[in-house]
Amino acid sequence: MQATRRPALAALLMTAALVAGALHPAAAQEAAANDQVTAEVVTAGASGDSGAYLAARVAESENDFRAAAAWYERALLADPANPSLIEGAIYAELGLGNFDKARVLAEGLGDAAKDNQLAGFAFDATEAAAGDYAALIAAAADGRKVGPLLDELVVAWAKLGEGRMADALKDFDAVSEMHGMEAVGLYHKALALAVAGDFEGAEKILSGEAAGPINLNRRGVIARVQILSQLERNADALVLLDQTFGTEPEPALDALRARLQAGEPLPFAMIPDARAGIAEVFFTIGTLLLGESDPAYVLMHSRVANHLDPANDEALLLTAQALEDLEQHDLAVETYARFPKNSPAFYSAEIGRSDALYAAGRKEAAIEVLQALARGYPELVVVHSSLADILRREDRCAEAVASYDAALALVPKVDQVHWTLFFSRGICHEKLKTWDKAEADFRRALDLRPGQPQVLNYLGYSLVDRGLKLDEALELIQAAVRAEPEAGYIIDSLAWAYFRLGRYEEALAPMEKASVLEPVDPVVTDHLGDVYWMVDRKREAEFQWHRALSFGPEEKEAVRIRRKLEVGLDAVMKEEVTGPTAPSPSMTPVENDN
Repeated sequence: MQATRRPALAALLMTAALVAGALHPAAAQEAAANDQVTAEVVTAGASGDSGAYLAARVAESENDFRAAAAWYERALLADPANPSLIEGAIYAELGLGNFDKARVLAEGLGDAAKDNQLAGFAFDATEAAAGDYAALIAAAADGRKVGPLLDELVVAWAKLGEGRMADALKDFDAVSEMHGMEAVGLYHKALALAVAGDFEGAEKILSGEAAGPINLNRRGVIARVQILSQLERNADALVLLDQTFGTEPEPALDALRARLQAGEPLPFAMIPDARAGIAEVFFTIGTLLLGESDPAYVLMHSRVANHLDPANDEALLLTAQALEDLEQHDLAVETYARFPKNSPAFYSAEIGRSDALYAAGRKEAAIEVLQALARGYPELVVVHSSLADILRREDRCAEAVASYDAALALVPKVDQVHWTLFFSRGICHEKLKTWDKAEADFRRALDLRPGQPQVLNYLGYSLVDRGLKLDEALELIQAAVRAEPEAGYIIDSLAWAYFRLGRYEEALAPMEKASVLEPVDPVVTDHLGDVYWMVDRKREAEFQWHRALSFGPEEKEAVRIRRKLEVGLDAVMKEEVTGPTAPSPSMTPVENDN
């Protein structure tokens, strides 16, 4: 069992280390961490409630912040001065977003709090929430650290909060001189200029005129739209919206467009003050860490952003995503449910809530969420496509096709990004045995995204499986292999195409490679057994069929494998042609659920 899930025990990438620092540098090696835990348990047993401590650490290792907080609270009753217990309790409360509790706990660390990153999160969040910018500046000067980049930006915004704009700009410039962080410093400098009313200076930075192009995230683009509107450039703001997000309906963007088209000057509301600026710092760094570091790092940052700027819907979505990444699906569901129905981001949150419910095993509830959403937002492509995807995953293909039809009917102009809708609908048609429609959808997907390996593979395999256009089918699969030469399921398709064509010797090498790439896949292993049988390696074939059974194949495939073990593949193939049972379908190509 892993000793702890505190992110400090994971080695960070260099960028992540620069962004967030390390929570416990001395515990970088997991073996050392395990030794530390053992020592702590002995200490807890001698001076307090070792059972509660162990339960807390187990809950922490499973990312169960709620249970960990409760167990640490109990353990602290018996040993209130134990720094390890205090630190664990801080971590759990931060994970829940309980910053007032976390600060009280952090104060219990005394002088050691200055060097504790978890305590730094708690102090930064509560001091910024109170508008105590002097405390933030003084603490940084005294050596309190959360992370190199974060500390610089927080202090810069705190100086702005004190009215020291010139000093703040110097600090933002210092960040923009940090290698790899130039865009971050410039972005926050632009926001600070906009807060101070210097919209021309902000636009020069965001447009790239001042220091080169900056890749803006969604919030950055909307901030720039508001800045352009303040400069009486509504037409340019509309062009920016359309170029960045397209023209499909979306509640938040539609409201902005309507106001811009009416000639209304949009206020700069993205970052109204220094407190929101500090919130943006934590959100910015959380997004930088996403996918690059332990999701718990992301969660710590997004929770602070939520605390300081409840209006930042994207920070709340980031929190829910981090909780999903930590497999805390119930907490993620609760987070998504915090969005009111009148929020422009409500539909995004409901799609996320459905995903979290599905991951938690509550599949029918997940479908019901999206069905209700489709009734409430019948004009949104993403809502219908999300419902279609979840229905497809549950093999409710007829319903899925209807939802894909509804999504495509709403697309004003089909372009490359819509290839997945045709591909996914084609999968459903293929499963419904409406092959002409399936083939048309697969070919339309390839028209929109030429060379897409999943589509090449699925279409090629499906043609082989039906004995149609065999030369073209093999070429399609070979093209898919060239595009993704290490994708086991595609290599399996190539081998199985050779098998179906009777080219057994040619099937052998790719099938063995597919088995190495997908070592516990029951279908690939079954196929390997079939190839071995046909090249007269029958003992090896039987061994692979036994392995395939151990990997939990679908029942209809398990029945076929057991029959092969009884009478051999030749007899089974003859039975499938002449016997009372219909041929068992071979491997369905892997589909994309993204």
